[in-house]
Amino acid sequence: MTNALVKEGMKDLGNIAAWAEAAGFEDLEVGPTVPLEKALFEKVLCHGNVGLSSLTYCRNFLSADKEEAALHLAELKKRIEFAGDMGIEKIVTSTGIDKTPEEGVYDRADAIRRLPIRSLDKVVEVFLPVLEAAEKRGVKIAFENCPLMGNIAISPMLWRELFLRLDSSNAGLAYDPSHLLWEMIDPYLPVTEFASRIFHIHAKDTRIDCQRLGEVGILTDFSWWNYRIPGNGMLDWDRFIKELQGIGYTGTVSIEHEDADYEGTLEKVQQGLLMGKQFLEKKLTA
Repeated sequence: MTNALVKEGMKDLGNIAAWAEAAGFEDLEVGPTVPLEKALFEKVLCHGNVGLSSLTYCRNFLSADKEEAALHLAELKKRIEFAGDMGIEKIVTSTGIDKTPEEGVYDRADAIRRLPIRSLDKVVEVFLPVLEAAEKRGVKIAFENCPLMGNIAISPMLWRELFLRLDSSNAGLAYDPSHLLWEMIDPYLPVTEFASRIFHIHAKDTRIDCQRLGEVGILTDFSWWNYRIPGNGMLDWDRFIKELQGIGYTGTVSIEHEDADYEGTLEKVQQGLLMGKQFLEKKLTA
């Protein structure tokens, strides 16, 4: 995924693709800060050594700021059109979440807990036409399962509800086990149930600091967990890869680099990406 490289100054898609090719990566997941310049995308695709598997645009499409929500939705639709024109398979995105206070509800904790369920109808209303447009363009919509944005696609229970209501074979998941770890959700078992919906894998790990967790609990803050490059956290990658192989998954495994130990300079980010790649290659070829 391009985000970590862009953050450290490597903003040109051509330069990113050249580095990725030299490092032995097979394709790119292009993040939202890379300009949608057709000529540059065509140049990368025509070169042929590094593919472009997806465009990513995760925003709150149900923002209380209507102008902001409309802008995000327009950007998502623009990416669907662009991906269709470029032959890019999928868009990785979020669902949106309605954080408008409920009238007559005074228990703030209860209101927060109910946000995802309360947002379902509005998510469906927004995404039914989005999926219709995606179907026409031959583009898949893969919902990321990160809770730290405008998103309700965060658990198996909510995935079931979403796919029941968004009855389209173009609706699926960008499955990221790192989020499930700190949510205390089993990251392995859902793979089989949602096999037909897993369009994309985010390769990211999570470390949980049990000593810190014992001091602050799960509600005070998020200081008791952090993201790590693959292999530097708590995920059992042998088991996870076995689950993916069990469903015949042959799609993208995209390293989403959010490890603070390998941030701060372009060289550190590149080191983190290469370490993650080397770790995954050993596991995938074992």
